Amino acid sequence: MTNDAGAHDAVEVITAKRDRHELSDSQIDWVVDAYTRGAVADEQMSSLAMAILLNGMTRREIARWTGAMIASGERMDFSSLSRPTADKHSTGGVGDKITLPLAPLVAACGVAVPQLSGRGLGHTGGTLDKLEAIPGWRASLSNAEILDQLDSLGAVICAAGDGLAPADKKLYALRDVTGTVEAIPLIASSIMSKKIAEGTGALVLDVKVGSGAFMKDVDRARELAETMVALGTDAGVRTTALLTDMSTPLGLTAGNAIEVAESVEVLAGGGPADVVELTLALAREMLAGAGVTDADPADKLADGSAMDAWKAMIRAQGGDPDAELPVARESHVVVAPSTGVLTRLDAMAVGLAAWRLGAGRARKEDPVQAGAGVVWHARPGDAVTEGQPLFTLLTDDEHRFERALASLEGGYDVAPAGTEVTPQPLVIDRIG
Repeated sequence: MTNDAGAHDAVEVITAKRDRHELSDSQIDWVVDAYTRGAVADEQMSSLAMAILLNGMTRREIARWTGAMIASGERMDFSSLSRPTADKHSTGGVGDKITLPLAPLVAACGVAVPQLSGRGLGHTGGTLDKLEAIPGWRASLSNAEILDQLDSLGAVICAAGDGLAPADKKLYALRDVTGTVEAIPLIASSIMSKKIAEGTGALVLDVKVGSGAFMKDVDRARELAETMVALGTDAGVRTTALLTDMSTPLGLTAGNAIEVAESVEVLAGGGPADVVELTLALAREMLAGAGVTDADPADKLADGSAMDAWKAMIRAQGGDPDAELPVARESHVVVAPSTGVLTRLDAMAVGLAAWRLGAGRARKEDPVQAGAGVVWHARPGDAVTEGQPLFTLLTDDEHRFERALASLEGGYDVAPAGTEVTPQPLVIDRIG
């Protein structure tokens, strides 16, 4: 990679992409490196990001861009571990607590899971925010601590260090405020630069589709999945993707502490059927990617070994897995308006309500409430009776209820009894 300031300049790279030209390897290497060093200004990178959003990138350009982002920082190395590694990345949804039961479950099957996770922004919840509801649990570990925990326990869920793909951290914040978040080349390179730098041997992508997902239609989601699978494969990571439905929220809870509680139910052999189904589907993909064919994850949920792995993982990071979880000070119940069948529950409506109750953040620096969120007491296809609780809203600040209730308005439908509801398949497609 060249650091020669005279090799290129920002305007040349911007106009090339503006005019629909392919960027050369040296242009890409230069602009990513120069932006990371501060030699290319935010407004120039904003302009380039918009040109990429409008005009796209070829597979070669995306692969080179991803490589340049990886080269901006360190790479982790798990080759010293005695077991293979596999990781999962979700593009984010509502009630998506799957990482919590999945990491210890896959670890119980003999595969190490280095799950470097993030915080929530907007209506999608962050894995680290959920786990921080557990008293004492800490998200920040050194690379040595990560390696040690993977070696001894097989699972770690923690914050990604600043050393991994620092170019992505800078560009991600810029995309957020310049209307360029949706650019598939930039989404794909953002996710995959971190995951490839993380050093996992196998990667399973959970690409969400539907109202509560980042990708609303299946064709765009498939394009993103195919782009990311190609990037992983080209980098030597065994990569597959599942397209999964996010028109209805996952499970029965969206929040932080309440999603932890639901995850623990799954690890105890219970929990909502859809959460169990997706956890097992992703676990099987991870095991296959890691070359482990002799373990059935369903057995590990049933025999308690996944729960044992969860407790050990939480304790190793300072948390008390048996402690009482935080409870919101205020609650408000929304009842069914009529007797019949719940035919629709919109994931985005629920996600916005949870966010407005304090479970999420509008800006990266905002605090979140551990106990806030939404519990729904029926799923599409369930019979409901007029006056029975449909939702319980939870928050520490009762003034938040009004806006949360406004989010839920029009977010669900109750049809007359006997109305048929065709269930949406949870796993829509598999790529890779």
